[in-house]
Amino acid sequence: MQITPALEATGEFGAAPVMLLFRDLTEARRLERMRVDFIANVSHELRTPLASLTGFIETLQGAARDDPAARERFLSIMRAQAWRMTRLIDDLLSLSRVELREHVAPKTPVDLRTVAAQIIDTLRTMAGERGVAIALAAPEAQAIVLGDADELSRVVENLVENAVKYGESGGRVDVAVERREDGFELSVRDHGPGIAQEHLPRLTERFYRVDVAESRDKGGTGLGLAIVKHIVNRHRGRLHIESEPGSGTLVRVILPAADRA
Repeated sequence: MQITPALEATGEFGAAPVMLLFRDLTEARRLERMRVDFIANVSHELRTPLASLTGFIETLQGAARDDPAARERFLSIMRAQAWRMTRLIDDLLSLSRVELREHVAPKTPVDLRTVAAQIIDTLRTMAGERGVAIALAAPEAQAIVLGDADELSRVVENLVENAVKYGESGGRVDVAVERREDGFELSVRDHGPGIAQEHLPRLTERFYRVDVAESRDKGGTGLGLAIVKHIVNRHRGRLHIESEPGSGTLVRVILPAADRA
């Protein structure tokens, strides 16, 4: 709160009138906390693989210098850690780009059915290596939305990858594109262990993970669903996540049809 004199002249009762200015700083403080948390999280995520790389380099320069078996094992781990940092940086850049353009709705007609089919084709090998089958159910007619094809591809890729990685015990991922009264719905369902209810509201937060160790082991950056959320917002759509322990997870993205946008 700030109090300042409103006028030089005195008022009716001989005292100068004052003006009280109230400013709600709640949102500014929240954004500042988010920035601080974001920097702390990024630093932590990068520090771990960097520490691993430094340790292995020192070992290779010393005790393992003349040990071919150890050298191959350490180089393999170092490659995985470098790839993890690369994915993290790529996801940070993607998130930044989407946030900068979030207020501008895309205007290009995109066939959601074709996008889903193309991404699933590229992920079948990865899924097959994990023993997971991906099934796609889509209408014969085109599912045209106004969007950015690259961003919508990223949505499908992130959702299907998550379903394969974290729901692989179910052995199947079901993807569907359906016409709705208010547009088109893309749904991705896995049949894995599911997620407890208390985690669901936070899944789209940056770096939030249900199981930190499992996510890192599977190459996750903790940014995938945050990217999905911002892309869906830019496309003026809605994102719903439903899950229960033992019943798998269903993620639904609802986008307005081009003829209704």
